[in-house]
Amino acid sequence: MYKINDNYLKLPGSYLFSTIGKKVAAYSAEHPEKQIIRLGIGDVTQPLAPAIIEALHKAVDEMAHAETFHGYAPDLGYEFLRNAIAKHDFQSRGADISADEIFVSDGAKCDSGNIQEIFSTDNKIAVCDPVYPVYVDSNVMAGRTGSYDPKTETWSDVIYMPCTAENGFAPELPKETPDLIYLCFPNNPTGSTITKAQLQEWVDYANKVGAVIIYDAAYEAYISEEGVPHTIYECEGARTCAIELRSFSKNAGFTGVRLGCTVVPRDLKCKEVSLHALWARRHGTKYNGAPYIVQKAGEAVYSPAGRAQLKEQVAYYMNNAKTILNGLKDAGYTVSGGVNAPYIWLKTPENMNSWEFFDYLLEHAGVVGTPGSGFGPSGEGYFRLTAFGSYENTVAALDRIRQL
Repeated sequence: MYKINDNYLKLPGSYLFSTIGKKVAAYSAEHPEKQIIRLGIGDVTQPLAPAIIEALHKAVDEMAHAETFHGYAPDLGYEFLRNAIAKHDFQSRGADISADEIFVSDGAKCDSGNIQEIFSTDNKIAVCDPVYPVYVDSNVMAGRTGSYDPKTETWSDVIYMPCTAENGFAPELPKETPDLIYLCFPNNPTGSTITKAQLQEWVDYANKVGAVIIYDAAYEAYISEEGVPHTIYECEGARTCAIELRSFSKNAGFTGVRLGCTVVPRDLKCKEVSLHALWARRHGTKYNGAPYIVQKAGEAVYSPAGRAQLKEQVAYYMNNAKTILNGLKDAGYTVSGGVNAPYIWLKTPENMNSWEFFDYLLEHAGVVGTPGSGFGPSGEGYFRLTAFGSYENTVAALDRIRQL
């Protein structure tokens, strides 16, 4: 008789955003006359920039001719895209990353779930709390997290680093020594950031204790303040302790196109074993590469026209963020985020828990957000709104919330 991976049975409930989708669908079925404004899932709403559309059309036309047709992509991704990423995202910021240390993929979510495969299951992970659920859930699936306590909503073998109002929603170095450290800045869900000096402390710590930092930089395009690092490789020593995940979803609107990359420096080794070589082996075995058409669209992101157009698009979403942030403050809510990230993190009113506020907001305002408790126990009593809606819907949602 076959057996299943019973680690999957340890996962409580369904994936956070699946649960939200089901609740919203049920409400819509009962109230078809109600117009729902969705500010929950971080999905973009603006169309792809003209430079990207032009690149897509050109690449599609190339696929129609034998002399310009492309089949399987190279394991690491096409050199034209990796060179563009290395130049604009790293070398332009003084970060020593070369094109052959970049692995192109179909998105940061997949990579953040898959990267744990190259590490032993007896490694102990440390995560910010609250945190993007994929970091923890993928380690649960691998059997690395121990047992689940439904009362505290924590895993016995996970080191939680609380990110609360008291510490500015930034984690402190853990008292227990981890092997793998997940960091995401600008942060999802809280929208918080840390300075380069603060990130340098993490790099120094990881090198000291022999840990690897898995650094999610999916939202770096939204950084507006000086002194906030756009990549962990701006920090000295990061090449020997850090893997970075990057996404085209939020900076270029590729949520429906799918493109991302993972950076694994050649200096990153476990004794004599190269993590770059391990990831290359995993990548080549289990992945056939992002399509040529999509990678050409990715290259257009770094063209002069693409960069200018996407700067305007990011500004559009950050104007939404500013609108939400200031509107909620004026309405008496306690809020943070929304300055270097497209997320606003608000304290739920009148001692409601996160899911109670979700239901209240859906029923009385027709607005969908994300319960903070879905990101971890320290998220209880908080709520996330995204700035990825249209400006018109953003203003309409705020008007509805003000009237509660």
